[in-house]
Amino acid sequence: MSKAVNYWVDDRIRLQRVVPRTGAAFPRVRELSLEVIGTRAEVRQRGGIIPSWVIFGMIIAATAALCLTVTSRTMSQKRFTADQYQRMQQQVETLRRTNAALETEIRRLNSDPRAIEAAARARLNMTRPNEIIVPVE
Repeated sequence: MSKAVNYWVDDRIRLQRVVPRTGAAFPRVRELSLEVIGTRAEVRQRGGIIPSWVIFGMIIAATAALCLTVTSRTMSQKRFTADQYQRMQQQVETLRRTNAALETEIRRLNSDPRAIEAAARARLNMTRPNEIIVPVE
């Protein structure tokens, strides 16, 4: 482990040195990349060009994104379920009111003769024997 640390520190010191100017304007890209990155064998020996803390950061970012996605999806499902529950509660309340009205009508039809007569005239088109029906247009 100390060899890796020393290598890293030595490499940082080497990279921080000022390159003396020569007659040429700038070093070529290939030479510069060899100084900064190293040869392919050196990159393979170090374990790649991407530092481990960058990979760790990417894993943490991906995990956070996954958690946010799952949380937002769960919250939207919760909202949908709550809306559905409210609609069902309203339907149940409407059905309860309808049942109460029907129970009241049933009690009236069982006990009130006038209600029975009105229902027979309205629903069954019944008339008394002495009545005459005159259609009006």
